[in-house]
Amino acid sequence: MSDQFELNAEVRNDLGKGASRRLRRSADLVPAIVYGGDKNPVPLTLVRKDLEKALENEAFYSHVLKLNVGSDKEKAILKDLQRHPAKNHVMHADFLRVDDNVAIKVHVPIHFLNEEACVGVKMQGGLVQHQATDIEVQCLPANIPEYIEVDMIEVETGQIVHLSDVTLPEGVTSVALALGESHDLAIASVLAPKGSDDVDDASPAEDAEGAEGDAEDAGNAEGGNSED
Repeated sequence: MSDQFELNAEVRNDLGKGASRRLRRSADLVPAIVYGGDKNPVPLTLVRKDLEKALENEAFYSHVLKLNVGSDKEKAILKDLQRHPAKNHVMHADFLRVDDNVAIKVHVPIHFLNEEACVGVKMQGGLVQHQATDIEVQCLPANIPEYIEVDMIEVETGQIVHLSDVTLPEGVTSVALALGESHDLAIASVLAPKGSDDVDDASPAEDAEGAEGDAEDAGNAEGGNSED
């Protein structure tokens, strides 16, 4: 995957919670940090509007990007975001340095295809349910996929799609599956329509009422015969 995103950053010398609040309020900057590799962590500041514009693109979250820190250029991926719990503003960003020759772990978003056209929905009236929205994978930075496609077209009601059902690009492996079969997590399923289990089978109470009615009818018939 080639670099398509760049962010300009400055080294942050004024540290601490109070300094971070001042940056966000007065300068409209976002405190950040870049770490990893064989270098020390470096506190940074980013222009809020530039970061938030980049965050509008889904690919930014799983893409190798360039951090321009003065004359230095760092290859990194976005590792974490802290947002305000009420306003959802970005409060802090963490970036992890990457080496072209060292595999990294990253969460890649899932794109579900053919949900409305799948057998379980179109033919059987079911409802698609997502158990996951991304997959954690491990690969070289150049092999990080922008997203992972999961085709739902053949999925029927009651059927579950697991990680092992997903075809990953060459050079990309699932972190969970590498831990063993017990980590083959569900990522999607098609729920049967409500009440579908009761269409053909009568309830136990209905069965009991039916049997009681049959016995009563039989008793009445016997009584009628004795009077004749």
